[in-house]
Amino acid sequence: MAMSVGDKGEEAPMSDINTTPLVDIMLVLLIIFLITVPVVLETVNLKLPDVAFEPTTTKPENVLLSVRSPDTDGDGEPNPESTACEVYWGSTPVDSKQLLEQGQKKLEQLLEDIGGPQNITEENFPEVHIRGDINTPYQCIGGVIYTMQFAGFQKIGFISEPAPGSATLGRI
Repeated sequence: MAMSVGDKGEEAPMSDINTTPLVDIMLVLLIIFLITVPVVLETVNLKLPDVAFEPTTTKPENVLLSVRSPDTDGDGEPNPESTACEVYWGSTPVDSKQLLEQGQKKLEQLLEDIGGPQNITEENFPEVHIRGDINTPYQCIGGVIYTMQFAGFQKIGFISEPAPGSATLGRI
């Protein structure tokens, strides 16, 4: 709504644009979009994990694996261009066949120790902790994950180095 104030006289036409209808239309369109957008979006219900910075508690029955690329150029550092993988069970190097066999033996020994599969609980079931070098190709770490899942392990986690100055450094 525009008002003319001044000494032009009453017979001069107004040259201002009446913005009231424009604002009304924009508000109606905004309300329509606010109502229809949540209906149009298709979402998948997920329960995402809560991230907590807590140090890993290592139980003696857990399996600690280290994965890295071999040092093919002789500088003492893993070679990121290499497609070969070195896997260590603790500090013993193993190939994929030995990794599968040792994983299956570990679970069979656990079943004997606890008295059968009916006594398995989340607390006494071992986990696999993988330490992967930052330069290791994903196919190496993915192969270890697949092999350990095929052996029967259900929980597989990754060990990482906490960032300098993080809250976990004081608690370790």
